[in-house]
Amino acid sequence: MRKDITVTAELRDSRGKNEARRLRAKGSLPAVVYGGSEGATPVAVDPKQVTRILSSKTGHNTIFNLGVNGGTTPVMIIDWQYDPIKDTLLHVDLKRIDLKKRITVKVPVVTQGDPKGVKLQGGIQDIVTREIEIECLPEEIPEQFVVNVSDLMIGQSIRAGDIPMQGSMKLVTVPDTVITHVISIRAEETTAAAEGGAATTASEPEVIKKGKKEEEGGEAKKK
Repeated sequence: MRKDITVTAELRDSRGKNEARRLRAKGSLPAVVYGGSEGATPVAVDPKQVTRILSSKTGHNTIFNLGVNGGTTPVMIIDWQYDPIKDTLLHVDLKRIDLKKRITVKVPVVTQGDPKGVKLQGGIQDIVTREIEIECLPEEIPEQFVVNVSDLMIGQSIRAGDIPMQGSMKLVTVPDTVITHVISIRAEETTAAAEGGAATTASEPEVIKKGKKEEEGGEAKKK
């Protein structure tokens, strides 16, 4: 989704860990802009602006303007790194976007309503997939897809192919991919028990084998 946001960037001559540390010490964030005929361009941007974009509803799917050398170009954030301790941005990769060409993006899927299979049948709603991949024009990227699960009964599901595509959108995710379904508590318990039993069975041969070796070792010593 395109937003009327402009992030000012400064060109940087060098790359590397030392240069990145110096930029962060000055309050700037090292970044690289990819795509287009200009190739990879190292720049420095304001980390606060980038953090606000990533934290917005459209997140990394936000298309915004990057201002460099007096000109602007539409870009998206395609990769980013956080400091695991300080939880601050360390680096971002940006991609130049041609607004007339289709791109592939991942869009969040949220559910709405309470399934009848939960309220009336005592089932459990299981959310399997939280985002789907689509192809569309940059300006038609949706903020999210909302699916209503109110009519779902036990054994019923909503799949990626059930989500309506609008405008230039084309589903890339396999249509049969389950987004959410309602299952019975008994089925959930049976699955958990089966998994636990399989783990126990898999470990038994090792215990028996080990015991056998110990017995053989003991008989050898007696002899």
